[in-house]
Amino acid sequence: MANYAAEFQNQGSKTENQFEQVYALVKAIPRGKVAAYGQIARWLGWPRGARTVGWALRALHTDEVPWYRVVNAQGRVSLRDDGGLQRALLEAEGVVFDTAGRIDLKVYGWTGPVIPWGEE
Repeated sequence: MANYAAEFQNQGSKTENQFEQVYALVKAIPRGKVAAYGQIARWLGWPRGARTVGWALRALHTDEVPWYRVVNAQGRVSLRDDGGLQRALLEAEGVVFDTAGRIDLKVYGWTGPVIPWGEE
């Protein structure tokens, strides 16, 4: 399997800038809230950028970005492993999972930035 995050990082400053945009927006997700990969992409103006959001989060080498607050569109953790760490971190913030392992996005979903991202 290809390491897509590394491939994107090797494309230079455009991708690095995209990843930094993802990190800045993910840092803005409030404690106890979650956002979906696709939502983050749309807020950044990328209509088909959910995978780029995923690649950016996979490339993280720091705990300064609360990566665990990003889930899939069904409200589930989307990790290669069982997602136990992500679930534990979210539960520690008060996020509740149903018996099927989903988060109610109507309750715990973040509605996004107040202003369009990147505008001041």
